Amino acid sequence: MNEFLSLISAFAAGVLLGGMFFGGLWWTVQKVVASDRSAFWLFGSLLLRTGITLAGFYLFARGGWENLTACLLGFIAARLIVTRLTKPAKNQNFTQQESNHAP
Repeated sequence: MNEFLSLISAFAAGVLLGGMFFGGLWWTVQKVVASDRSAFWLFGSLLLRTGITLAGFYLFARGGWENLTACLLGFIAARLIVTRLTKPAKNQNFTQQESNHAP
């Protein structure tokens, strides 16, 4: 029973880490579009998101490969959730927006 709770907590931690990582990536892309210092935002966000995620995986990997696998599955589940939540509306017309920026 204790091992099952450990796996559930590792999965939940993976979901939180994935939500932070991919949500942060989405937020960064939104910020870069309106910023003059886009390289700073991209590189800083990459370092911060990757550092936090790797530290979280390291923390939960100490329980063994089973916990690491559960954490990774939670991370992947969070990717699917964040991708679905941040999907653009179907009625947006991106070709018209892109044509205004073309030379």
